[in-house]
Amino acid sequence: MLGRRIPHPPSTNFEVDFETPSAKRLKRHESPDSSLSRIASDEEDVRAVSPPRQRPREIPDSEAETDEDEDLSLLPARKTELESALPPIKTDKEAIAEYEATRAAEEVTSTDLHGRLGQRKWVQGKSSIYVDAFNLALETVLEDEGHLFDEAETAVFGQWRNLSYEAQYLYVRLFLRKTAAWHRISRLGYYGDIADIPTAAADLFEIHALPKSSAVVQVNPGELEAPVDAILADSFTFADRSTDHITTLEEASSLLKLDELKAIAKDAKVQGKNKKELLQAFRRTSQRQSGIGWGGLKRSETEESIKSDLTSIDQDEKSDSDVRPGGATNRDSHFVRKILADTGPCIRLSAAPLKLFERVHLVFYRSTEWSEKSLTTIILARISRRIFPEYIVSRSTNIFESRSALLEFEASIRTQFRVDSILEMNGTVTKEGLEKVRYIFEEVYPRWKVIVAEEQLKEDRVYETGEGAYLRRFSPAWVYTRIIHKGLYPLARFKEHKREHQLLVELLTQHLFHAARRGAWYQRKALLEEHYMWALEPRDGRSDDVQKKHWKRIALLTCEEGLQDKECHLIYHYDLQKRVVKLEKALKVPKRQQHDFGHVTLVKPADRYVEGIRIERDRSRSRTRSRRGSDAVPRRGGKTIWVDEREGGGECSVEAMCLSWYRDQGWQGYHSEGGIVRTLFGHLFSDILFTYLPNVFQTAYQTSPLDLHTDAFFPARHSLIAHRLAALANGAGPALLLASHARHAERQTCIVGVDWAYPLADLLQIVRCFRGEALAAVCLVLAQEYAQRGGGVPDLFLWREDERGVGEVCFAEVKSENDRLSDTQRLWINVLMGAGVRVELCNAVAREVRRG
Repeated sequence: MLGRRIPHPPSTNFEVDFETPSAKRLKRHESPDSSLSRIASDEEDVRAVSPPRQRPREIPDSEAETDEDEDLSLLPARKTELESALPPIKTDKEAIAEYEATRAAEEVTSTDLHGRLGQRKWVQGKSSIYVDAFNLALETVLEDEGHLFDEAETAVFGQWRNLSYEAQYLYVRLFLRKTAAWHRISRLGYYGDIADIPTAAADLFEIHALPKSSAVVQVNPGELEAPVDAILADSFTFADRSTDHITTLEEASSLLKLDELKAIAKDAKVQGKNKKELLQAFRRTSQRQSGIGWGGLKRSETEESIKSDLTSIDQDEKSDSDVRPGGATNRDSHFVRKILADTGPCIRLSAAPLKLFERVHLVFYRSTEWSEKSLTTIILARISRRIFPEYIVSRSTNIFESRSALLEFEASIRTQFRVDSILEMNGTVTKEGLEKVRYIFEEVYPRWKVIVAEEQLKEDRVYETGEGAYLRRFSPAWVYTRIIHKGLYPLARFKEHKREHQLLVELLTQHLFHAARRGAWYQRKALLEEHYMWALEPRDGRSDDVQKKHWKRIALLTCEEGLQDKECHLIYHYDLQKRVVKLEKALKVPKRQQHDFGHVTLVKPADRYVEGIRIERDRSRSRTRSRRGSDAVPRRGGKTIWVDEREGGGECSVEAMCLSWYRDQGWQGYHSEGGIVRTLFGHLFSDILFTYLPNVFQTAYQTSPLDLHTDAFFPARHSLIAHRLAALANGAGPALLLASHARHAERQTCIVGVDWAYPLADLLQIVRCFRGEALAAVCLVLAQEYAQRGGGVPDLFLWREDERGVGEVCFAEVKSENDRLSDTQRLWINVLMGAGVRVELCNAVAREVRRG
C-alpha cells in the first residue's frame, strides 16, 4: 500500500469556505509504509496538499493492442513484498516469449503444472507461463488456506479446473488487463495461443449452477454496503456477453474510439467535440426524430454475420415499433444495437468470479498490490539460474484465521481506498469530503479499539520470536490505524484539537501498528500541546501564562519521549530536537539542565561550483529559444550533456563530469546514487536479514525477508540490529564485510541491495574511511525504512585517505542549473550531516555552451 509526509491544513488561519493555499512543494511519490503526514512547523501549522491524480492500475497486454484511444502507459508500479524479495530479473514480454520459445520445440514428458515448472517447459498453444502462474497461486492457496472459501466459491474453482486451456488463457490475459472494461473479441489477437477465440469466449460465457452457500453476508465498519456485484448468486459465468449486459448508450459508446463515434455522429447528422457532447447530441436528436438513417457500418466479420446481425436488429426495431404507440422506437436501444453491430461481440469478466480470484491473489501474495509482473516474477525466479541465500522457508497458514477475518480485511482495504480517493485523488478537499472522512473514521474507531486489544493479548500470550510483527500487517486493525491517522486531517481542519490530541495519545499508547508513523504523531502531539491545549483543558486556577507554561512542559516531555522511543525513526529526531531546544528556551530552563544536541547540530552542506562545457542539442535550443528568445537553459529536472574534459573529451552526464573533477582533487568515488550504501548494508547485515522468523520467507527464491520493505522489519529484530549497530560504531565494519564476502562472493549469492560489481578492495577502504558512528547511523535509517530510503541518497559517493592512513568519506549531490533538492534528498542530507558525514552540493556551471 513505501515516505511522503503530507502537511496538514493551517488551523490557525481556518477559513469557513475551506479555500486552501497552494503548496510550496509537492512530493511526487508516496511511500507505502512510512508516515503519510508531515507535522508542520510552528509557523506553518497545518497545510493541505493535493497530490497528483493517480490513474487506476491497468496492465497492458503483451500482444498487439489496437485500441489506440486507450492510454496503456504505466505509472511506476508498487511492488508486493513478495515481488520485492525476489531477485531482479527481466519480466517483460520479450523475456517471457524468449523463454517459452526455447522450450517450445522440446518434448514435454509431464503435462501437469508441477511437471512443467519442474522441467521448465512450456509449449505454445498448450501451456503458458501466465496460466501456470495463475494456477500456482490458486493451488497454493487452496492447499494451505482452503478454509477461507465457502461451498459456492469452492465450486467456482472446480469449474475453473474444467475449463479448456484456451479458455483459461483468455481469462488470465483479460484478468491482467482493464478488468472492468469491455473488449472486442475480434481485436484480442491471442492467435498464437488460442486457435479459436470465439469458442474460448463461449466457454467463458457458459452458465454454471452453484450450491447454496452457508456463509452469511458480513457487515463491516466504515463500509456503506458490501459490493453487490461481488456476491455469487445461484449461478455464474466467468465472463459477460455484450449482447446480454450492454443496455445503455454510455456503455455502448465506451466500446468505440472517438473517431468511430464521430463517424457514427456524422451519419446521424449530429455534432460534438468529445464523447459527452456527442452522447448529448444523440439524445436531443432522439427526442425529435422517430428514426434516423444509418450507413457506413463496418465490422471485421464475414458477410453472412453482417447480414444476420442487421436482420436481427431490423426485426428488433420492428418489434419495438409494434409495442410503442405511433411507431416511435427507443432511440437509446437503436443506437446501442447499431454500435454493437459495428463492434461485433464483446467480452468482459464477470464481477463476482473476478473479485473471488482477486481475493485468491490477495491471500497468495499477502498484498493487494499485485500485477502482471507479480504473477510471472515468482515463476521466472524459480527457473532462473541464480544462487539464493540459505534460510528456512515458512509459509504460514494462519495469516487469516478465518473467512470472516479475510473478508473484513478486504473490506477495510476498500474503505481505505475511499478515504484516499477523497483526500488524495480529487484535487482540493471540500468540506463535504472532510465530513465523509470523519464519518468513516468514527465508524471504524470502536472496532479498531477492540482489535488492538485482541492483538495485544496475542502479542503477550501467543506470539513468539517476533512472529506477530509481520502477521499484524494483515489484520484489519492495520488498515484501520491508517484510516484513523487520516482522520486526524479533518479534525485539524475543523479545529477539533482536543479530540485530535486524544487520538494521538491513543495511537502512541499502542505499539503494534504503523511504528513508522510514531515520529509524526509525537511531532503533532507536541505542537498541539505547545499552542492549543492550554485553552482547551481545565485551568485548575492557573492564569493564562501559567497554563501556557504548564502545557509547554508537557510538550517538552512529549518530545523527550519521542527521542527515547526506540520505535521512533531516526528521520524524526532532528525536528524533535529543534522543538526541545525551542521549548527549553521559552521555559527558561537553566543552562545546566538543558539538552545538548551539539553532536548532531546540522550545518548547511558546503557549496561546490564545478565549471564545464555543456552541450545543447538543436531540438532543445529551438524549443527554449521559441519560449524565451535567449540562449538555451535546460528545463528543470532535465538531463544535461557535458564534455568530460578530464577523461578524453567525450560526452558524459553532469554527474560523470563532476566526478572527474573530484578525482582531480584526490578523491576516489562512484556515481552510485545509493548503490554503495545498499551494498554495504546488504553485506554488513546479511546474517540478520536471513535470520529465521515465521512467515517472512515463503519461497526458496528470495533475496530478502518479506518484511524488509515494511516497518515490521526493525521492531521484529530490534535486539539483533542494536547489537550490530553497536559493533559497527566500535569499528567492526571491516571484519563483518570480510566475513560476508567470504560466505557469498564465490557463488555471488543474490542478496538484496548487493552489487557484486563493486571490488572488495574499494568496499573495504570505504568502510575503513567511514567513522563507525556514521556508518551505524546510515545503516539504522535503512533498517528502519529500507523501502522509503532507497532513493534520495546523494549522487556521488567519495572517499580518500591521507598519508597517515586517516580516511574520510563525502557525499556530493550534483545539481545543474534550475535543479533543486527534493524532500527525500533533503532528508538524507540531514541524516548524513547529523551523523557527522561530509556532504557537499556540487553545482555544475556551464562556462561554455556548445550547440550539438
